[in-house]
Amino acid sequence: MTTSSPTSQALDQALANLLDAFAASNPASRECFDIHARYLPGANSRSVLFYAPFPLTMARGEGAVLWDLDGHRYDDFIAEYTAGVYGHSAPEIRAAVIEAMEGGISLTGHNLREGRLAQLICERFAQIERVRFTNSGTEANLMAITAALHFTGRRRIVVFSGGYHGGVLGFGAQPAPTTVPFDFLVLPYNDEAAARAAFAREGPDIAAVLVEPMLGASGCIPGRPAFLQALRTLATDAGALLIVDEVMTSRLAPHGLAAQHGIRPDLTTLGKYIGGGMPFGAFGGRADIMALFDPRSGPLAHSGTFNNNVVTMAAGHAGLTRLFPPEAAAALAARGAALRDRLNARCAAAGVALQFTGIGSVMNAHFAAGEVRRPEDLAAVDARLRQLFFFHLLAQGIYASPRGFIVLSLPLDDDAIARLEQAVGDFLARFAALLPPRTMP
Repeated sequence: MTTSSPTSQALDQALANLLDAFAASNPASRECFDIHARYLPGANSRSVLFYAPFPLTMARGEGAVLWDLDGHRYDDFIAEYTAGVYGHSAPEIRAAVIEAMEGGISLTGHNLREGRLAQLICERFAQIERVRFTNSGTEANLMAITAALHFTGRRRIVVFSGGYHGGVLGFGAQPAPTTVPFDFLVLPYNDEAAARAAFAREGPDIAAVLVEPMLGASGCIPGRPAFLQALRTLATDAGALLIVDEVMTSRLAPHGLAAQHGIRPDLTTLGKYIGGGMPFGAFGGRADIMALFDPRSGPLAHSGTFNNNVVTMAAGHAGLTRLFPPEAAAALAARGAALRDRLNARCAAAGVALQFTGIGSVMNAHFAAGEVRRPEDLAAVDARLRQLFFFHLLAQGIYASPRGFIVLSLPLDDDAIARLEQAVGDFLARFAALLPPRTMP
């Protein structure tokens, strides 16, 4: 639609109406934003949480429910961008944290809890023979890249457009301005031919391939099995390492998404939910590679004051054993897949170009008619439609992401799922005339 067309003008008006209603109903959040902006740039320490005209300030959470400063209740369908698989203040997590804190928060030494969590992770993810902990997935990916550079003695790291591996590892057609200055080769996602050509041209210089088995931040775009398997073969044949970033995707199958595809990475990175809601990251894999970090003989130091803090170690172990064992991961994934199928059926019946992509318990809404294979397939999507969807959901008491990211957590009940489906149905009924048709003329 052109910016001057009647449909475009109607879209502008519909969005303006939602924004006006949002601002009018959230004075406390606006005031909080204005106060915090005096001390934080944009009142913000985490860019993804900002949206105009101002973001909601959340006052508290319980289970899968959030309340903002103005007292509005929301079904939480973002779940801390997948880290909140356990919901808010699960009793099992809370009890484990309190017990750990009673024995001292930072013990300035090895502790029993880190070994217990390490054993659990190695047993759950068979490709991880040895593991080390960090405080974020960003750190985990930085350390995995560093290990690959030293292990292979090479310099180039293959990454993919749309890949997000942490706050300093983001890639469009080129690395983001905040990305660390490694020697990256950015390739198109789900393009096996481009990967083969790159390895044929530069294979001897490639230290590693770093890939998400499903692009997360770029819209829940699944990696094609043949593409992922080709990366495994190409890396092996070239003497490079395959690093699979499962910070987000390890929750999507009982033993992670790589295992579900039958792929064994050399290194795997983890984070988010595995820390039980506490700051957490981990990297691990083949024992010979991880030996680089063995203080008894390895050349690489890996530091971090809070890497093995007892609070995260306790929360992570309680979550994985008591709330999210492999069978629970499988059940949540099946529940999410069924919801995604129902939402897509609604969109198809409405005849509009709205679809939900993803795997298991995470998905993303896209205003696109064709198959979404890579972020470039979404370049023509009108950003106003994402805003319209987001603020409509907020008005219906559904807290999702401004980019259309929707995440299931364990405490979400059937009533909350039904409310989301109803909200999407209401969106289709109310705004169908403003949405692109499913079949373009």
